[in-house]
Amino acid sequence: ITMKKIISVFAVTLCLIMAMPAQAQIKLGVKAGLNLSKADFSDLGSNFDAKNFTGYFVGPMVEITIPVIGLGVDGALLYSHSGLKFGDNSAGNRTQTIKRNSIQIPLNLKYSIGFSSLIAAYLAAGPEFGFNLNSDKFMLPNKGDLSFKKSNLSLNLGGGVKLFSHLQVGLNYNIPLGKTTDFDAMTGVKDAISAKNKSWQMLVAYIF
Repeated sequence: ITMKKIISVFAVTLCLIMAMPAQAQIKLGVKAGLNLSKADFSDLGSNFDAKNFTGYFVGPMVEITIPVIGLGVDGALLYSHSGLKFGDNSAGNRTQTIKRNSIQIPLNLKYSIGFSSLIAAYLAAGPEFGFNLNSDKFMLPNKGDLSFKKSNLSLNLGGGVKLFSHLQVGLNYNIPLGKTTDFDAMTGVKDAISAKNKSWQMLVAYIF
C-alpha cells in the first residue's frame, strides 16, 4: 500500500511538471557510482553469514525541475553490477560470491534548497524498478540452486549536493520491497531460503 502511494505521488508530480513547460527545466546528464550491497537472509538462511559486496552502476539520466519552488523529478536508465557475498557456516564459513547484472530504473522526487548560485542541497525519494540480466541459476555446493528474481521493486532514500549547476554528489539507501533471490534446496523444498539485497549507493552525476 505504501509503495502504491509513493508511485501515485510521483505520477501526479510528474504530470504537474510536464503541464508547466514554461517554468520547468529539462536537462540531460549521466550518472555513475558504487553499490555497497549486503544480503538480508530469511530465517532459514541462518547458516549464511552475509558480507559486503562492492559493485557499480552507470547510465544516462534526465532531470526535470521547477526552479521557483525547488521541486523536481529525476529518472535514469542504469546498468548495474551488484551481487551477494556470504560465508557458509555449515561449510567452514567458505565465502560464496554470486554476481548480478541488471537494468535499474530509478524515478525520484527531488527537492532542492539553494544556498547560492554555486551550491545547493537536495533530498530525493522514489521507486526503483530492476530487471535482472542473469539467466542462469547458481549452484551452491551440496546445497541447491540460487537464482535472482527476474524483476524487483525497491525504494530509494537519499540526498546530496549540487555544485556549479552541473555536478551532483549524493548518497542513497536502496531498500528492496520484495525478495531479491530465491534458493531451492537439494531436499526439493522450493524457495526454502530467500534474501533481500539492501544497498548503499554513492553517486556522481553530471548535468549537461
